Amino acid sequence: VDCDWSSDVCSSDLEGLRYNPAQSADRLPLVTRPRLSFLRIGFSMPHIPASSALSRFRVLDLTRVRAGPTCVKQFADFGADVIKIETPPEAERNDGMTGDRHSFDMQNLHRNKRSMTLNLKDPRGLEIFMKMVKNADVVAENYRPDVKYRLGIDYESLKKVNKGIVLASISGFGQDGPYAKRPGFARIFESMSGFTQICGEEDGRPLHLGYPISDAVAGLFGATGVLAALVDLARHPERRGQEIDCSATEAMLRTLEFLAIEYDQLGAVRTRSGNRSQYAAPGNVYQTADGKWASIAASTQSIFERLCTALNLRDLLEDERFATNPARVRNYKALDVIVGGAIARLSLADLRECFAKHEVGFSPIYDIADVFDDPQIRARQAIVTVPDSELGPVRMQGVVPRFSETPGRVRQAGPAIGEHNREVYEALGLTPAELDALKARKII
Repeated sequence: VDCDWSSDVCSSDLEGLRYNPAQSADRLPLVTRPRLSFLRIGFSMPHIPASSALSRFRVLDLTRVRAGPTCVKQFADFGADVIKIETPPEAERNDGMTGDRHSFDMQNLHRNKRSMTLNLKDPRGLEIFMKMVKNADVVAENYRPDVKYRLGIDYESLKKVNKGIVLASISGFGQDGPYAKRPGFARIFESMSGFTQICGEEDGRPLHLGYPISDAVAGLFGATGVLAALVDLARHPERRGQEIDCSATEAMLRTLEFLAIEYDQLGAVRTRSGNRSQYAAPGNVYQTADGKWASIAASTQSIFERLCTALNLRDLLEDERFATNPARVRNYKALDVIVGGAIARLSLADLRECFAKHEVGFSPIYDIADVFDDPQIRARQAIVTVPDSELGPVRMQGVVPRFSETPGRVRQAGPAIGEHNREVYEALGLTPAELDALKARKII
């Protein structure tokens, strides 16, 4: 959409659509309702979107490590113009997108983005950033809450430049409260949420997972919040933007649906149970005759009956100890011995064939090599091949979820630092001579 706000008319190339600001926005279809930050006024640059679903939005990405980049990646995967802003290496060492700028993580977390360098600590750098904010829809950051105030990029400062801006602030503990300024990483958030306490063997110590899951969870909750704010602005363009305050600790707590109400109503405190399901039996990890591991879930009565048939254990159906799921959960130790013994006599291939025939919930415990080779993963193209400017073709996870009409895709892996400086700054109206001067001053 091209717009001259000194006149009363905005023009669009969508079937010659014309918009009169005096007309009620509520009478316009959602897709045609304009607002200032949706429009690219004086800030047009080449961008090939990964999808048309979010191609109308521009996101300025100040995030680092994992939680923030996970949030922003959702927008890049579905076509938003995401510009990753990094501190110039000459201005501050080791200040890339993650601790290791050249790690393989970079290729996935920052895919479909463009990269520019800009020193926000320099007044001229901040001035350039604010010029970009005027025509952006979202700014995303995951600094500790006090940092954005020191830099002058807090929400109050941003909305003075663009009243419709949405600021996504992702942090460990939230933007206020006694812990707000504390440093933290995924293991801290997982521990504080109650998650780590329920992981591990029944008689063992609490167990951290092998992946920082709270970072991913916080990023997804943050993206959901930003999308909700953008939908609200599209429906009500007269409203102002807002700050999305996403705490990684609260995001993890939110995923543990039953813990809070169970404690509130029953005073019950969940503890560790290892691989065993606390809600259904049999539900555990069992070893096959060839030393492989398989996860079994017989969560309903009908599946339990089919499992008994598959393993030639029909006599269990006549045993009062296993007549119902609550009874099976109470007697899980005895049941696990019987089921585990039957599975131990079968190879993984035989178990797979048997359970597929009888429709029993089952999966081998995969490593990543197994994931790459699985026919379902291959059929769904859940792993895709993507070009990388340094590594050549690389394989990584595809876009989730799938859209029937405007699917996302992975166009490219994460960019090199400052890879798109020239096209971004030239679109802002800076000349090559000005860029050289800014680079000499370590501003870009």
